[in-house]
Amino acid sequence: MSCVRVVSLCAVLGIGLSPVPASSANAGQAFSEPKQLVIVSFDGAHDNRLWDRSRTIAEETGARFTYFLSCTFLMTRAQGRSYQAPGQKAGRSNVGFAPDAADVRRRLNHIWDARRDGHEIASHGCGHFDGGHWSKRQWKSEFASFADVLSNAWARIDGPDGEPLGWRDFVAQDVRGFRAPYLSTNADMIRALKETGFHYDASGVSRGPALPGRHDGLTTFELPLIAEGPRNRRVIAMDYNLFVRHSGGLENASRSGQFEERAYRAFRRAFDGEHAGRRRPLQIGMHFVEMNGGAYWRALERLLSDVCRMQDVACVTYREAAEQLNRLRPGGGA
Repeated sequence: MSCVRVVSLCAVLGIGLSPVPASSANAGQAFSEPKQLVIVSFDGAHDNRLWDRSRTIAEETGARFTYFLSCTFLMTRAQGRSYQAPGQKAGRSNVGFAPDAADVRRRLNHIWDARRDGHEIASHGCGHFDGGHWSKRQWKSEFASFADVLSNAWARIDGPDGEPLGWRDFVAQDVRGFRAPYLSTNADMIRALKETGFHYDASGVSRGPALPGRHDGLTTFELPLIAEGPRNRRVIAMDYNLFVRHSGGLENASRSGQFEERAYRAFRRAFDGEHAGRRRPLQIGMHFVEMNGGAYWRALERLLSDVCRMQDVACVTYREAAEQLNRLRPGGGA
């Protein structure tokens, strides 16, 4: 692939673009090839053991991740009585709460350290409810709950003296991405995101790897359907969807190695297709749950170990990808 053939993509991404000297063997090309972006995210971001594991993967591969945090994991059940999702009783959460203050404290340290290391913290709402029928006002209420819980998380656990310097600025300025629970969205969600100051939404699904879109100033990402298995049937590039495909959503650790190999081959085939072709960003969605004996985490580790150190590949956060893209759009800016 060359940017002569796909100049619009290269101009939009603006990654790895550099003039080629006229004396070089590639003098007929205006630009070098753009880097292949790989964007990996984790929904929920709760299990502290998997915080450890994901950050180790990042250190070993050079990848940077987006963590879509569910805010009820920053509250104990007793503290969770202050949270009320739209249309729900106070204190309810589909994903539960933190078991104790020590668990919250460890998670907060992971969040702070991950942010320092170049990873992105984004929003997955609070109680993991299906908001596909919510009004704009209800979506904004959920976003406000998330911001309040995250802003006051340290103070709630350790008092104001335990809060790191700059924590509230981080919450106010850096948390600008969102993924809807169950990928369930509506037009009012998009309006609420824009009015609340979010920069992007990553709740969509596309037929295959696709360039991000723009919706009245909001960048929109879509998880791709990728070919998987002996019949190459398409499935959303997300661990949970592979889990349902492989074992009907029921744990089957006895076939973990087989499921790992299928997932790795699907991820690698999707990567290779873009890397050798149009170089649209490849997005992979994960959860902080090891399904089918950890098959999908191991498949992801293998992929990132294989590709993230390649000279023409960048394993980046959603925010980085959005900023790089938007700088090259007419008018620039986020």
